[in-house]
Amino acid sequence: MSIPGGIRVRLALGLVAIVAGALGTAYLIVVPSLESRLVDARLDALETVGVVRAEGLPENRLLWQEAIEAFAVATNSRVVAFDVTARTPPALLNIADSGRGDVTEDAVALDAVRSRQVERGRVTDARGDFAEVAVPLTFEEESDAVILYRSSLADSLATVRLVERRLLLATAFALTLALVLGLTAAGMLAHRLRRLETSAERIASGDFDAPIVDRGDDEIGQLAAAFDRMRVQLAQLDNARKEFVANASHELRTPLFSIGGFLELLADEDLDEETRREFLGTAQSQVERLTKLSADLLDLSRLDAGQLEVHTEPVDFGEVVRRLEEEFEHVAISSGHVLEVDSGDDVWALADEERVAQIGRALVMNALVHTPSGTSIAVRATERGGRAELSVEDNGPGIPAAQRAAVFERFYRVEGGKASGSGLGLAIASELARLMGGSVRLESAPGRTVVTLDVPGDGREDLAAAVFSRENVADAGDGRRPA
Repeated sequence: MSIPGGIRVRLALGLVAIVAGALGTAYLIVVPSLESRLVDARLDALETVGVVRAEGLPENRLLWQEAIEAFAVATNSRVVAFDVTARTPPALLNIADSGRGDVTEDAVALDAVRSRQVERGRVTDARGDFAEVAVPLTFEEESDAVILYRSSLADSLATVRLVERRLLLATAFALTLALVLGLTAAGMLAHRLRRLETSAERIASGDFDAPIVDRGDDEIGQLAAAFDRMRVQLAQLDNARKEFVANASHELRTPLFSIGGFLELLADEDLDEETRREFLGTAQSQVERLTKLSADLLDLSRLDAGQLEVHTEPVDFGEVVRRLEEEFEHVAISSGHVLEVDSGDDVWALADEERVAQIGRALVMNALVHTPSGTSIAVRATERGGRAELSVEDNGPGIPAAQRAAVFERFYRVEGGKASGSGLGLAIASELARLMGGSVRLESAPGRTVVTLDVPGDGREDLAAAVFSRENVADAGDGRRPA
């Protein structure tokens, strides 16, 4: 069953329950303990004085009444002297008494007869609540006797009742105060939480403009700050999504319109064969562009969904460089570029060979597309510090400093450059490198631009160095020097 009022009432009732539990525990500890201490103190006082007085009784029992009355005044209690008429079962006869009422069946006195030791206890009967001490006496010529000291606990218990009433009043006041303060504090917390709820609903509806502000420095304030960071990130993601859709639509529409236009022109029967072949070649290049763009978009969607996997295996970077040379040699010649390669000396990496080749193609194609004719492009495979590197360097005009940080963003193309490609190559290359435990870094200056793929090496160089070192040690042990 739900509690009306929500968290506000729950928090207030929880605070009241805590206060009630604490005060109830204090009550159960203080009141019984105080009552027990007061009763024990009264019993101790009676026993201390009563034993001494009882031992000073005269042997002549005719004088006991006067002595008993003196005892009563000294101990501020009723004192009764009993003669023990029988032990089994015990029976008492009242022979001297400073008060009124029959107490021959008093339990404490009968216990003293049985044990022949001083007995004490608390007795409650119709006349009230009493502290009792019974002192047994033994005489040589006469039967045994018991002296009973009976003191009312009314004054002591009145103090306990007073403390009890005040504690109950304090409990009632504390519970009321706790309820008021709990409702107030819980109301403030609930108000802050409702504001967060409203903000969350606004964000869920797609409104990311209004910031989420909470000036508290507690957990709710930290939650509000986390919500606001989430709002900013969602706003950025939403803007990126809109830009992505707009850019993707534009990039797809351009080749589609181009292909459609060429198809309409090809339908003209008056075209000569040479022009027809030219249109077909241009349309084919647009189809290839569209095919590459669709493949890039598919890779991006898999990367965003976390579904693109890389398979780590030993990859010969030198072989990758040689394949890139074969693939782009004719493209470089046709565009007027000079393509140089350096396949390195036994450069191996732990990576996905297909993805490494994909990144290499993107880097070489970028250099061919975005540099003028006559530019030299060098593709190299090197090993550095246990890591394998595939770098593409050109001596073109370079990338402006203000644009270098953005070249890895999706659909970004350097301003002033040749408008070709989708602007996805470096973005995909960077993500693929990250999945393989590496990175793609850019160094650019006028006359020199280097884009480098850096991935973990497979450790063959370290193994060869270790083998060479062991051979040198073995040769030194045989008294030979390495050649």
